[in-house]
Parts: sequence; structure tokens; C-alpha cells
Amino acid sequence: MESKDVARWICYYKLSKYHQDIEPYRGSEQAFYDRFKPYEVIEGEGNCLLNVGIGEMWDLITGEVSGADHIFDSSHAQIGVGDSNTAADATQTDLQAATNKTYKGMETGYPTSAAQKVTFKASFGDSEANYAWNEWVVKQSTSGKCLNRKVDSLGTKSSGTWTLEVNITLS
Repeated sequence: MESKDVARWICYYKLSKYHQDIEPYRGSEQAFYDRFKPYEVIEGEGNCLLNVGIGEMWDLITGEVSGADHIFDSSHAQIGVGDSNTAADATQTDLQAATNKTYKGMETGYPTSAAQKVTFKASFGDSEANYAWNEWVVKQSTSGKCLNRKVDSLGTKSSGTWTLEVNITLS
């Protein structure tokens, strides 16, 4: 009998939509969440792990690369959103949108890592990313390498704040 090891990459995401602008609360986002409640929450699972992201993880693990140009820390991790609905494929390297795409850094205290899970969270304020949200990625800002990409019609933002939280678990 052949024995196989199986690893699982599990991605869960939550988009919270608010009428209010988060910009006055930057640096203390929890005060925004304590004061305002979302008018809509969309939750989902799954994404496409990108080959470039897999390579970057292995390079970080083996020490082939290191430092701020490669780590997904609070200063260098981003969530990007775009309007392309091109099907996700592991060979892609980034958002597929031609012009309507926006990248935002992490909220205060993110990303977090605990119990085999990393959580990324970014919020897009009143004047940011106002177009159809059909795709998103988690990206390293300096190297430009994306871990994953998800295609999902999340709605069209025209104002207010939309907050995207991405949880990735390895098991």
C-alpha cells in the first residue's frame, strides 16, 4: 500500500462593506469598526495559489531570498483588487485588470499568524477602488510577487469603505 502525504491550502475571505469612510481612522481602524457596522458582508472560500507565490514561499523557507524585499509583513503585504473576470490560472502573476486595479497595505496589526493560519486585512476608503470588484490577490509590495488570485464578482464600489480580510490555512 502506497502512503501519500497530503497538504491543504485553505483560503477563506470576507468582504465587509460600509457607507462610511475609514480614512479619518487610519492607524486606529478598530475605532472605525467599533463605531460603524457593515451594510453587507460577503464571505467565500477558495482561490488559486499562483506558481510565483509557491516559488517565493520555497525561496523564503530555504533562505534563497530574505528581507523586506520578499517577506509579507505589515509594511510589505498588500491586498489588490481589480475588475477583470479572467479565470484564475496558476501561471498568472498578478491581477489581470488592465487599468482598474488598486493595491492597499495592511491595516494596523496585520498580517497575523497563528495556528497554521495567516490573516491579511486591508481597507479601501471612500475614494479608492471605485469600480467593479471581480478579482483580488495577496501581494508582496517590493518584489511584486502574488501568493494567490481569486475571481469572484463582489459588487461595484462607488463610495464608502470596503474591507477585505483573507485567511489562509495550511494543514
